[in-house]
Amino acid sequence: MTLASTAHHAFIALASEGGGHEAEHNPVMPYLTGGGALLALLLLLWITTRFNRDR
Repeated sequence: MTLASTAHHAFIALASEGGGHEAEHNPVMPYLTGGGALLALLLLLWITTRFNRDR
């Protein structure tokens, strides 16, 4: 089998398992995730502006 057909069969098997796994884990907290992403991006912006002192 080729890599593409193997991946296709893997995705089909994964999709056919159904949706019975939602109750097994806690939901992601969107405000915490968004706040963490914003903080990380602001930190990267601050670091970038510190290294770009020639402007």
